[in-house]
Amino acid sequence: MIFHRNVNSALKWALLTGIFLTGCAQKQSPISQVEHEPAALKACEPAAPDDQLVGNWLSKRQEKGVAGELRTLFTLQATGQMAYTEQLKRPRQPSQGLMETGCWWREGDVLVLETRESNGLEVDTLDPLFTNRFTVKRQQGEKLTLSSPSGADYNLTRTSPGYRLPF
Repeated sequence: MIFHRNVNSALKWALLTGIFLTGCAQKQSPISQVEHEPAALKACEPAAPDDQLVGNWLSKRQEKGVAGELRTLFTLQATGQMAYTEQLKRPRQPSQGLMETGCWWREGDVLVLETRESNGLEVDTLDPLFTNRFTVKRQQGEKLTLSSPSGADYNLTRTSPGYRLPF
């Protein structure tokens, strides 16, 4: 009789636990088996024939909290393609850098850079991180001043075609 009562209690306890756990369990939605294919990127749009931003633009600046000199090179081609290279140059240490390529265009007085590759790897162009907007504050001859959304100013000087930052 004692054995029967313990088995009976254990069965009731197991049944109640099973009902409780079933009620707590969430139904999982089926995961789509279709992989997300990146949309085919359209070609870069050529710049206006007389666009004065076409060319290589170099900035050297110090930034608060950063030990060393930040060098930034904007390469804006007439084809609408761009290269953006940023390098941190520190004394007695190797340079560290970022190299991005993609497309550029103007939206009024805003220079838009759309990164398609960063350090040689394709990026998700739908991620807003890879679209950067700089306000053109002033352009006069060989000098250009851009302002980033964070408020940093880039005072740039036109460099020769084919110029690259030394690493």
